[in-house]
Amino acid sequence: MNEQEYDRMLSIRPTSGLQVLSSSIHQNRYEATPYAALEALAAEHPFYQQDGLVDYGSGKGRVPFFFHHQFQLTATGVEVNGSLYQEALENQANYMKKKKNQAGSVRFERCLAEEYKVEKDQNKFYFFNPFSTQIFIKVVNNITKSAEKHPRIVDLILYYPTTEYIHFLHDKTAFYLEKDIKVPGYFEKDEHERFLIFRLNLSNT
Repeated sequence: MNEQEYDRMLSIRPTSGLQVLSSSIHQNRYEATPYAALEALAAEHPFYQQDGLVDYGSGKGRVPFFFHHQFQLTATGVEVNGSLYQEALENQANYMKKKKNQAGSVRFERCLAEEYKVEKDQNKFYFFNPFSTQIFIKVVNNITKSAEKHPRIVDLILYYPTTEYIHFLHDKTAFYLEKDIKVPGYFEKDEHERFLIFRLNLSNT
């Protein structure tokens, strides 16, 4: 399926395209992850119904809808921009009409990423370069504190990862590189077309 066909299958309005919606130096432009890349991630990295996924800078909701559709997990989108948040809510209403009897859920929160309160059952955190490294550091610190308070394995999923994000995780945190997933058909043209998954294992098992 192409991008438009995937949106129609999920019963959501178009989620592709580029939009610059903030004048803040800390907020990057909106751009949705290609469905082909999400399919590659789903095929190479395990997701389960009991997982709690958080997409920071979730835009119109493509990532939460995709992973709920695939795995019936609980997905949360965190978005600061009001117009994108409203579009996500409209998409949610249409999407849930077809999915109301499935397990898991999809919800959206409008707030600054660094102010989002990480929940103890959330263990997968998705980033497509939504904000500056300064904000990323604060968000990762919040995730780490949650994992320390409620010990578990947490994964940071970075799509099209930046050097700054990678260096911070390598040099300043206890996260380690768990997996490097190259997106077929994309990576050959652009070496940044990949997912890096960094893991923090604070579980008691």
